[in-house]
Amino acid sequence: MSETRMPDNIFFLADRKQTKENRFFAEEISAEEKLVQDICNGNQTAFDELYRRFSPMIYSIILSRSPRDEVADLVQEVFLTAYQNIKTLREPKAIGGWLAIIARNQAAEFYRKSKPTEELSEDLSHAGSRKNEAKEVLDIIKSLPEAYKETLIMRLVEGLTGNEIAEQTGLTPESVRVNLHRGMKLLREKLGIAGK
Repeated sequence: MSETRMPDNIFFLADRKQTKENRFFAEEISAEEKLVQDICNGNQTAFDELYRRFSPMIYSIILSRSPRDEVADLVQEVFLTAYQNIKTLREPKAIGGWLAIIARNQAAEFYRKSKPTEELSEDLSHAGSRKNEAKEVLDIIKSLPEAYKETLIMRLVEGLTGNEIAEQTGLTPESVRVNLHRGMKLLREKLGIAGK
């Protein structure tokens, strides 16, 4: 005679009968989803929180692609675009990636619209000041491949941790770690710094 085993979940029948609404309340809403929902409902404080949470990432993306003196304006444009279009966001959990795409597009648009500029002469760009050294390092970072320059600027300029970068960009922590490692290696090579 075989013994009938009781299922581990004694509410298995109830689970099958859950309505769509019941499942909604049973599942937790992520912080990003709640934030997007609140913004769509007109909550200004929620938009302020979105700005506080994601502006370092946006700043880094814009800085990695645009002239330094244009960054603040372009960051504002990114958030203005996000504010105007947030109701079109299909997947609220992906708010970080969506903002990153807007930032990349905004930087590209800046170059499409910008007027040609004249390069500084060699004597002026190598005045030896600390500010010029930082600009040269930033220019080297900007010359690195896409995946490396954004993560390096988020880490070195904005001071975000690897986990914070992963959380905001939607990358896995392992991908961020690899990008930072390879990016630092390339940066050291271009700067002529020996290291492992």
